[in-house]
Amino acid sequence: MESNNQTSPVTSFILLGLSAHPTLEKTFFLLILSMYLVILLGNGVLILVTILDSHLHTPMYFFLGNLSFLDICYTTSSVPLILDSFLTPRKTISFSACAVQMFLSFAMGATECVLLSMMAFDRYVAICNPLRYPVVMSKAAYVPMATSSWAAGSITATVQTSLAMRLPFCGDNVINHFTCEILAVLKLACADISINVISMGVTNIIFLGVPVLFISFSYIFILVTILRIPSAEGRRKAFSTCSAHLTVVIVFYGTILFMYGKPKSKDPLGADKQDLADKLISLFYGVVTPMLNPIIYSLRNKDVRAAVRNLVVLKKSST
Repeated sequence: MESNNQTSPVTSFILLGLSAHPTLEKTFFLLILSMYLVILLGNGVLILVTILDSHLHTPMYFFLGNLSFLDICYTTSSVPLILDSFLTPRKTISFSACAVQMFLSFAMGATECVLLSMMAFDRYVAICNPLRYPVVMSKAAYVPMATSSWAAGSITATVQTSLAMRLPFCGDNVINHFTCEILAVLKLACADISINVISMGVTNIIFLGVPVLFISFSYIFILVTILRIPSAEGRRKAFSTCSAHLTVVIVFYGTILFMYGKPKSKDPLGADKQDLADKLISLFYGVVTPMLNPIIYSLRNKDVRAAVRNLVVLKKSST
């Protein structure tokens, strides 16, 4: 005789999101939609100017174009789903759609970690070895560097998604998140997840720890080189070429450290409030950083500002 408590495998998940706070859903729907439109516009303009303006056909702006495209892909993999969850109480997502969304989000996040370190290397060569810059950062070098960033992110996302989705989910199918975030999904597995935990730990070291160390050492050498420049104007010019990238790095990694480094509350009431806070921080992390990137680069980079102005003038003259 079959056991009465036998459960069938999970074929879909329910995204909890902010369903426990319906008043917040309406407010955040408008806010996140507005931010998403800014992301599409800002990063789309950056991609356009890096393609159309011949002055921006350099390694730094090639990487910037990749970063903007990556930010559009990253937000598009999650924001439409989040917006839909605000309109649909207890949003249901199929098993396969959940796997695809998990893969895309993980791939874009991992790719950005590697891409930011590639951009740091570009700034290191430009400032510390300017005479060798055209040779070291030739097209034969920077195109494979960008390609390898995308490949590395995609490979690790494939591994992590495969390890997560092969697990049996035979109990609760409610994901306490806006999307199929991998850690939230792993909590629902009714099997040993030690391999997943170890794999995630190794991935974090490779895609978070190593890039942070690489970027840190790159900027130490950059700072030492800038301080050796005799004139104040020369130091200002040298620093201005990497200030936008440094700001983006601080925002990107600072938000990650804030999200995962803060202490957890042991009080049940405090835990509920923290659960809501964690969701909102995660939500804004997914949209604030991609929204700020084009703003930072346009405000702190005169070449980008000039290219945007030329694009606007060209559009006006053609109409």
